[in-house]
Amino acid sequence: MPPKVDNNNAEVNPPFILAIESSCDDTSAAILLGKRVLSNVVANQEIHHLYGGVVPELASREHQKNIVPVVSAALAQAGIAKEQLSAVAFTEGPGLLGSLLVGGSFAKTFALSLGIPLIAVDHMQGHILAHFIEDDSKTAPTFPFLNLTVSGGHTQIVLVKDPLNMKVVGKTIDDAAGEAFDKAAKIMNLGYPGGPIVDKLALTGNSSKYAYATPNVDGLDFSFSGIKTSFLYHLQKEMKKDSEFITDNLNDICASIQSHLVKYLLQKMEDAICTYSINDIALSGGVSANSLLRSEFLKLAESKGIHGHIPKFEYCTDNAAMIGIAGYFKYLKSDFADLSTSPKARLHF
Repeated sequence: MPPKVDNNNAEVNPPFILAIESSCDDTSAAILLGKRVLSNVVANQEIHHLYGGVVPELASREHQKNIVPVVSAALAQAGIAKEQLSAVAFTEGPGLLGSLLVGGSFAKTFALSLGIPLIAVDHMQGHILAHFIEDDSKTAPTFPFLNLTVSGGHTQIVLVKDPLNMKVVGKTIDDAAGEAFDKAAKIMNLGYPGGPIVDKLALTGNSSKYAYATPNVDGLDFSFSGIKTSFLYHLQKEMKKDSEFITDNLNDICASIQSHLVKYLLQKMEDAICTYSINDIALSGGVSANSLLRSEFLKLAESKGIHGHIPKFEYCTDNAAMIGIAGYFKYLKSDFADLSTSPKARLHF
């Protein structure tokens, strides 16, 4: 039976938590002392660049190669021994099942060998709670707040009432915003991952040169399939007239599709602000690293007279520190998992 935690003592003498993230193609381990990150090691998998996207079987094999070195590096950088750890947190889901199995199996074994609690974390909650990593240069959102979570696999607007009480109030009904960025880049043969490439090329482009379809979806939900189709058809039409159209107009195309996606995301966020009485909005997920989204998100907050929050770049994409901070809040509630816990490719909080 996992031990009960004295909340007051845990806040005065914060726990050392090892966190493991392996939901997709990044193997990451972090050590947190309470809400403070002591180390956050990420091993990327370059092999997927050859295929223009993540290959699940290859991802799980790479995790098996990386998991021990990454955890060892995290402990070494933090300057602690494994015997000092208070708990092990890991990503339970959602994600690629094979990848999750590697991280989950390691976490179970490690926790069992040390006789310390195991903490199962929802990957999407981790993205949101990254805002609460202790950082002198940033302030955390005040509850309740709205969080726009934008990644390669998810697009959600979440009403966050406290660290462990969240409600999805808007979500994509088909594809995710990050996948739309990557698909646009793939159509133009820009490489993988495409989102950062589009962002860089868009810096010197005319964002109003080309227009694309805007989905008509009720409420706070999103749809991105129609935008991708509109983008593809536009390029096909122009390429019939000029085979060099993409090459000659690349920066303008990137700027236009990026601007269109960002405006669509923030229009829904603005609708959410009007629906809920809140003073803080926050942005998280891999696509929160996009330069235009970051700047326009803060402008939206300013225009509404509320506070906008964006995590540091290192906590935007998949990383174990965000799993660790979620694990910390669950540790305070003695919300521990047992060894029968299994990874879940689909997981909804």
